[in-house]
Amino acid sequence: MARNRKERNSWGSFTEKGGAYDWSSEEEEPVARAEPVQVLVVKDDHSFELDEAALSRILLSEAVRDREVVAISVAGAFRKGKSFLMDFMLRYMYNLGSEEWLGVPDEPLTGFSWRGGSERETTGIQIWNEVFLVDKPDGRKVAVLLMDTQGTFDSQSTLRDSATVFALSTMISSMQVYNISQNVQEDDLQHLQLFTEYGRLAMEETFLKPFQSMIFLVRDWSFPYEFPYGQDGGMRFLEKRLKISENQHEELQNVRKHIHSCFTNISCFLLPHPGLKVATNPNFDGRLKEIDGEFIRNLKVLVPWLLSPQNLDVKEINGNNITCRGLVEYFKAYIKIYQGEELPHPKSMLQATAEANNLAAVAAAKDLYNKKMEEVCGGDRPFLAPAALQARHGELREEALRLFRGVKKMGGEEFSRRYLQQLEGEIDEVFLQYIKHNDSKNIFHAARTPATLFVVIFIMYVVAGVTGFVGVDVIASLCNMILGLTLITLCTWAYIRYSGEYRELGAVIDQVAGALWDQGSTNEALYKLYNAAAGHRHLYHHAFPTPEPEPHAHPDRKQN
Repeated sequence: MARNRKERNSWGSFTEKGGAYDWSSEEEEPVARAEPVQVLVVKDDHSFELDEAALSRILLSEAVRDREVVAISVAGAFRKGKSFLMDFMLRYMYNLGSEEWLGVPDEPLTGFSWRGGSERETTGIQIWNEVFLVDKPDGRKVAVLLMDTQGTFDSQSTLRDSATVFALSTMISSMQVYNISQNVQEDDLQHLQLFTEYGRLAMEETFLKPFQSMIFLVRDWSFPYEFPYGQDGGMRFLEKRLKISENQHEELQNVRKHIHSCFTNISCFLLPHPGLKVATNPNFDGRLKEIDGEFIRNLKVLVPWLLSPQNLDVKEINGNNITCRGLVEYFKAYIKIYQGEELPHPKSMLQATAEANNLAAVAAAKDLYNKKMEEVCGGDRPFLAPAALQARHGELREEALRLFRGVKKMGGEEFSRRYLQQLEGEIDEVFLQYIKHNDSKNIFHAARTPATLFVVIFIMYVVAGVTGFVGVDVIASLCNMILGLTLITLCTWAYIRYSGEYRELGAVIDQVAGALWDQGSTNEALYKLYNAAAGHRHLYHHAFPTPEPEPHAHPDRKQN
């Protein structure tokens, strides 16, 4: 921006200001003046915040809140002249109907903040705080809202920042101007596909096309001998760029199909370079006399083509015209979606490719491990000793990890480390399944539960007989009770195995039997038995309700 620029005050006169714009706050200045107001703020932690108070002051004023709204936005890469263009659009709106709307040659360009140089100027989304009321040819009076957006792909913004700002401005606007430099390249179309899909994810599903008008504005067009400046040349150029042919790669066809499916109207305008003085003079302040004549002639065509009353598109959502009041509510709803975690985070092409590359390597290594383990103990292979199975697992695990490390992967060693850890975890989980599958082939393992219960029954029978013979009736009665419970448990286990019902209870019985089978000492077995029973106490109570004890049961039995 120029060092000594004239600033327009209330768009009636100009006053000298040194340096950059000094936008005063409403608290400091009693009379509100026309100026850009930032309504979407991108914070340092790359989160987004909507200034609802500022948005409401602009769109909920009595004069415009119930008017149908036309929202015009300019978006695209940073430092490509978006704010510069927006200020010419402001001049047109303030001089609507005048042939001399561009002003005098010595008049500096003011409005949205802009400057030359390589660093970004606009952040978030800014809205001009004066809404223009325009009479359309059909007699309707509509409210025209001008929005300026943060440029994409600057050095301080993530891909998610760029995608969110572009998508949100496309969702809110009825006319989105896609500001492109010199040519429409394939990466421009791919970025548009990404941003619009990110916006479409946040919107409710509809059978209509989700967005309205998309205008490709190609700046600094250098090939007028192929396609002349203006709308006609632009439309022929865009038709060629977006043409779908049979010999195109499927990826290129999908990009073009996606763009056509997203927008109701697509058009293009080719604009020449504004001249070397504009590009190289650090003190350039937007005076027409320093701008190339060819650029001015086409600018006089472009701006009325965008903003003349007959060309203004009222904002529609699901086929319904939206008022300024409704636009505020949609703005709030959309920003809440982007503030949450419901939407996937967009990723750079390198990151997405590196992830796919590493995941493919993980899948290949895991597939190798599975195939080799199937040869060892899978399917109808006979039972393998646990020690031998563990040894084969270790060998095949290392072989799978070597395969993963040997694959050429994008992203570097640090990026691949977490996928290596993921592979190790998945292989260990699969190994546990192979252990269970191998154990199921061991006939003694399958017979462990009934064998254990039969042993308990036999022991209790012998102990009850001996203690009853020697006259220790209390111990004999206890052994008989345990014998009866064990016999009931065995019958219950057999029914569960036969019918497939009450599988949780069957698992508890297997666990208790396994505790008695595996432990070498009685204390350890009882301790594990107690833990297993305590962990599934509710199942035992449900299956075997405890009867109320009868008083003096034992003395009666003794008398009988």
